[in-house]
Amino acid sequence: MPRLPPCLTPLGGYPGDEDKARALFATLDQKKTLPDFLASVAALKARPESNGKIGVVGFCYGGGVAHTLATRLPELAAAVPFYGNHPPAESAANVKAPLLIHFAEKDDRINAAWPKYEAALKAAAIPHTAHTYAGTQHGFNNDTTPRFDAAAAQLAWDRTLGFFAQHLIG
Repeated sequence: MPRLPPCLTPLGGYPGDEDKARALFATLDQKKTLPDFLASVAALKARPESNGKIGVVGFCYGGGVAHTLATRLPELAAAVPFYGNHPPAESAANVKAPLLIHFAEKDDRINAAWPKYEAALKAAAIPHTAHTYAGTQHGFNNDTTPRFDAAAAQLAWDRTLGFFAQHLIG
């Protein structure tokens, strides 16, 4: 299955270390990153093995990218942000894809913005499901950190695969 490039691809990819990755994210050209992802989606749809349905999943920074792409791509078939920043509430009406959103219970910064964004999604009648994983911290799906929670990560990933199967296959 063709995939969008990871966010750090323009800088040589993931460096294998969380601290180095955080430093690289700070150097991304944000004015170029979103257009790169938008162009990637168009390129993926044009591939011969594509069925024309595009889904996006992202973690942390990439979760914010997944949210943003959902507001910018009306043809997106599914989006799954894991503990990513929410777009401005006023952009929720632009979302056309169903959303599956994963939250860590102990992630005050991300979780604080959810009620306003959720209200905007509801007001715009955007299909969405959100799950909060008890006892987890931001990054619970990242097995390279001490925050990794294997049970929550597996459950979230199983839900993600089921969601994609429902919205992308066929």
